[in-house]
Amino acid sequence: MTSIYTHRDSNIRKTWVLFSVFLIVVIGIGWIFSQAYGSPGILVFAVIFSSLMSIISYWYSDKIVLRMTKAKPVTIENAPELYRIVENLCITAGLPVPKIYIVPEKAPNAFATGRNPEHAVVAVTEGLLERLDRSELEGVLAHELSHVGNRDMLISTAAVILVGFIAFLSDIFMRSALFGGFRGRSRNNGNTGIIIFLVALAVSILAPIAATLMRLSISRKREFLADASGALLTRYPEGLAKALEKISSDPTPLKVASNTTAHLWFDDPFDNPGGSPEKKKATPWLHKLFMTHPPVGDRIAALRGMNIKK
Repeated sequence: MTSIYTHRDSNIRKTWVLFSVFLIVVIGIGWIFSQAYGSPGILVFAVIFSSLMSIISYWYSDKIVLRMTKAKPVTIENAPELYRIVENLCITAGLPVPKIYIVPEKAPNAFATGRNPEHAVVAVTEGLLERLDRSELEGVLAHELSHVGNRDMLISTAAVILVGFIAFLSDIFMRSALFGGFRGRSRNNGNTGIIIFLVALAVSILAPIAATLMRLSISRKREFLADASGALLTRYPEGLAKALEKISSDPTPLKVASNTTAHLWFDDPFDNPGGSPEKKKATPWLHKLFMTHPPVGDRIAALRGMNIKK
C-alpha cells in the first residue's frame, strides 16, 4: 500500500514541477516579447484574450466533446450493468456519480471530461462494452474516474491556456515582424534593439513547439497517474492491464476521434492500432515526445509492477 501511494504522490509532484517550469517559461517569453514591443499593453491584451477563450472552452468542454463524439446519454434503465459499475466505483472513490454516455463506435475506448467532479462526464464506446469483461471494464472506468478525482481537466485546461497564450503572442510577433513593425524600434535602439528583435524572433518560432511538448508531457504523466489511481481503486491492476492489451490490439478505427480530442481518450486513437503491445517495436524517443499517451507497453509494465494487497 505504501509503495502505491508513494508512486502516486511522486507522479503528482513531477507533474506540478513540470507545470511550474511551464509557468516560468511563459513569464520569460512574455518578458522577451514585451521588451521587443517596448510596451506591456499588447502583452496584457494577449493574456486576457487567450485566457478568456480558454476559460470559455473549459466551461463548455463537456458539451463540445459530447457533440463531437456523437455520444448518447444512458440511464440505469437502458444500461443497468454499466451504470452500477460506475456507481459502485464512485461510492468507493467518494465521488458523485457522473453523467454516463455511450459513443456509437465499434472501436473500444473511453473518455472523461467536465470542469469538476460535480459536472463530470464518463463515456464509453459500444465496442468497449462488447470486448471487455467486467473486471476489465471496471479497470477502464476506474481510470477515467481517477481523471475526474485527480482534477486532470483543470490541469489540462490550465496547460491549454498557457500554450494558447504562447502561440497567440508568437503569432502577433511574427505578423508584426513580417510587416516591419519593429524596424523603427530596432534602428532607434541600435545593436541592443537588433539583438532583442532576433532573440524574440527565435523565441516566436521555437516557443510554441516547446510549449506543446511540455503540455504533452503533462498529459502523459496524468495518464500514468490515472492508471495507478484506477488500479488502487479496483484493487486489481491486472484488469486494467488486460483492458489495455485488448484495446491497443484492436484494429478498428475510431471514426469520431480528432487531434483536438485525442488526449481525452483512454488509449491514443491514432497510435498504430493492431498487434499486441509486446510485439510492437520500441517507441522511438523522438516519437515519444509528441505522444498524448505513454506507450501502452510502458503502462502495462507499470501496472503489472504494482503490488496491491486486497
